Order: sequence, then C-alpha cells, then structure tokens
Amino acid sequence: MSRTADHVAAFNRAVTTRDWDTFAERFAVDATMRFTGIPVGPFEGRTAIAAAYRENPPDETMTLVGDGDEVARFRWSGGGTGTMELLWAPDGTVQALTVSFD
Repeated sequence: MSRTADHVAAFNRAVTTRDWDTFAERFAVDATMRFTGIPVGPFEGRTAIAAAYRENPPDETMTLVGDGDEVARFRWSGGGTGTMELLWAPDGTVQALTVSFD
C-alpha cells in the first residue's frame, strides 16, 4: 500500500470513528494543511490540524481515483472529486497537505 493510500485509509477510519487526534498524529508537529476552493484554513501545526478536524469533522469517506505518492485524485463517498498534494517529512509523517476540490 502506498503512503497516500495508507493516509486515505486512516482518514476514512477517522471519519467513521471520529478519532481525529489519532489521525492527526500522521502529521508532522509543524505540518501545514491548506484547502483551495473553500474558505477554510490554513492550519499550522499538528495541534491546529487536530482541532480543525474535531471542530468541523468531515462526514464523507474518500476513495483514491489515482494513487500518486505526492499528488492523488480522490472521490468523496457523496460523489464530489478533488486532488490531494502531499509533502512527506523524512520520518514518513505528512509535512504539508493541500486539498483542492473540483
């Protein structure tokens, strides 16, 4: 399983369990998370990322449409699509995540 596929699987588990703190551990301590196309964020740091997910949790899971290690297309369970751009830290955590919606 690729790092991106593993990240999406962890995201989907968090959607169903609402355990966003465990999911946030996948991010580097000083990670950034940005969204394009919606007025949310950016979020700086693991603590802020975890809080963002807890305060406004997604309710849809996602499926990878194309599996790239740094750029991947996805489809929400509700039908929307988008792209994730991931930058990986040397320890395998997510250093930066940018999510764009179509």
